[in-house]
Amino acid sequence: MEFQHALRFVSKKASSPPLGLLTVARMLPEAWEKRLVDLNARRLKDKDLAWADCAFISGMILQGESARRIIHRCKEANVKVVAGGPLFTNAHEEFEEVDHFVLNEAEITLPPFLEDLAQGRAKRIYSTSKFSDIQTSPVPLWELVDVKRYRSMSIQYSRGCPHRCEFCNVTTLFGHRSRTKSAAQVVAELNALHEVGWRGSMFFVDDNFIGNKRHLKTELLPALIDWQKEKGGMAFYTEACINLADDDELLRMMYEAGFDTVFIGIETPDEGSLAECGKKQNKNRDLVEDVRRIQRAGMQVQAGFIVGFDNDTPSIFQRQIDFIQKSGIVTAMVGLLQALPGTKLYERLKGEGRLLERLSGDNVDGTTNIIPVMNADTLRRGYKKILEHIYSPKNYYQRVKTFLREYRPPEVSVPLNFQDIMAFFRSVGRLGILGKERVEYWKLLLWTWLYRRELFPLAITLAIYGHHFRKVCELHVL
Repeated sequence: MEFQHALRFVSKKASSPPLGLLTVARMLPEAWEKRLVDLNARRLKDKDLAWADCAFISGMILQGESARRIIHRCKEANVKVVAGGPLFTNAHEEFEEVDHFVLNEAEITLPPFLEDLAQGRAKRIYSTSKFSDIQTSPVPLWELVDVKRYRSMSIQYSRGCPHRCEFCNVTTLFGHRSRTKSAAQVVAELNALHEVGWRGSMFFVDDNFIGNKRHLKTELLPALIDWQKEKGGMAFYTEACINLADDDELLRMMYEAGFDTVFIGIETPDEGSLAECGKKQNKNRDLVEDVRRIQRAGMQVQAGFIVGFDNDTPSIFQRQIDFIQKSGIVTAMVGLLQALPGTKLYERLKGEGRLLERLSGDNVDGTTNIIPVMNADTLRRGYKKILEHIYSPKNYYQRVKTFLREYRPPEVSVPLNFQDIMAFFRSVGRLGILGKERVEYWKLLLWTWLYRRELFPLAITLAIYGHHFRKVCELHVL
């Protein structure tokens, strides 16, 4: 999630740097001179291309058009292009100007490419159907990053997910077995970031952080708890599945380790749609109570929701609204169902002749590459109805209060910095004086000061997030 409209309040350029490229950078020959150009944080300049002999490019599906433009610029400047990552692993045949593709997991495919390159016989495509032992993965080359440009840093503990959701391409890319790094590896990565001066939040980018609970509880979390006691000052957040709510010990240990936020794929409150997409772990549960259990355990729940399943009827739009408001999920990412290449959903709909050519890769931009069972205009109107409701100032701020009533603040304290203080004053001007939400803004701040004063900085942050989501909705959907 790139909170570009919120980042302006804290004078940051991007949410986090490109972890994959930084990991690959560490795997390249030490003698090579290296430079990182993160297009979320700065522009690619002609002098960057004049300096380079070779450009390593990575990206996600939604960055496809940007990648094409950058590749073309590189070729015009006579810079060789090596491409990898999810975008190219899924659709390398669409990028004719790329010189070499290093696909799938770089721990396996990068070494033979480098060996062949050194001997002047590099092939165009390097791929594998195998999954790597990520305990061989190195510490990312954080020295290439100006950490002051970012709101958070990233770290990867595991790859793979045991679940089989029809619409998800995680298992296609990384498999069903949760492969983990050692606790010592993770601590080494934290120490490396600490050494370059990072003291802010840390995103564990795992698609399902709790995929291997045994290793998590016996190895990683005890190590993180000890690390926080020794150095501390970092707040962690991650992604997990809803059955996190079933494990009190795991919730307690994550809280003690400094986790204050978790993103969960709720998808839908409709049991039929959950069955349709294979989201078995969400079925036959009181999902609202599950969310509240996690909130009471000290973690904010951010969540993803989807409309447009074959089983959905027009009643789903109000049901999604009711669920989101009742649960107090402040950051609710609602999108139209999309079929990503490599997923079971893609193959099923391809066989049914229900795929459209356009795929944005961004399931919250109001588009879909699926011909839905529901009338397409009804689906679009219902989707807009959800966003108009949940991100209207009155309903959004009410949801913030619902969350703050349940939430237990973390034990690991992250001190306020100058950017946080400036964000408060900017929020007063943009939201409290000029914003359409100014009445609700001041009501929230007063309520928080009276009843949950220790959460006042969090209330400011969530008010800024609301501004961001309203801007996104206005620009791309509404």
